[in-house]
Amino acid sequence: MFMALRATYEITCEHLPFVSVAASVPEATLSVQLVPSQDEYTSFVVTVTEGPVSALKDAFEDAPFVAGYTRLNKSADPPRYKVLPDLSMSDQFPADFDVGGLKALADTDSLVDEIQATTTGWIQSGQFADRETLAEFQMFWERHGGFDLRRIESTSRPQAGADGLTDRQREALLAAAEMGYFDVPRDASLADVAADLDISASSLSERLRRGQLALIETHLDRSET
Repeated sequence: MFMALRATYEITCEHLPFVSVAASVPEATLSVQLVPSQDEYTSFVVTVTEGPVSALKDAFEDAPFVAGYTRLNKSADPPRYKVLPDLSMSDQFPADFDVGGLKALADTDSLVDEIQATTTGWIQSGQFADRETLAEFQMFWERHGGFDLRRIESTSRPQAGADGLTDRQREALLAAAEMGYFDVPRDASLADVAADLDISASSLSERLRRGQLALIETHLDRSET
């Protein structure tokens, strides 16, 4: 899976795990790792790089979602704890929270590899296949709290064919053409084509714009205009 971007962003959501712990011990710095699980009871590994350990243990014990915790490195620093949840993913969030949408983010072309719990949410860093994938994260968290993009950088350019298109751009353009999106009058709407490709309308719109620009840059000589 090709990752074209690396981004760091802050999520505002008080219902995320360890936000209450960070709020109880604001001087602590908590790095969070998710341990994959087959059910909704995801466990965590928490590394404490700053802050009083005794106060952190009290915060663990007071947190409603913590069923138990064990220190993994009893004699080494920084302290690392395996934390077992007392609540399922669905129970951690209010009834109107889109848990299915949150799970769907895990199936996108992305890899979140750094998480820091804060007093108001999480700061995440990760790799993304393209801006469309990152936009899916942004749109989701803007609906469920807040999203603040702190940093974004390109890792390298995606591989393009002789026509200048990436595979996703080519797929989007061909699907739109076949369904009649470019016909006059149109036989298909942006939403129709997006549904056929199983992506959002905003993601499709960006792929079409970038694809058309790539074709112009590849096949037309702008100096002749």
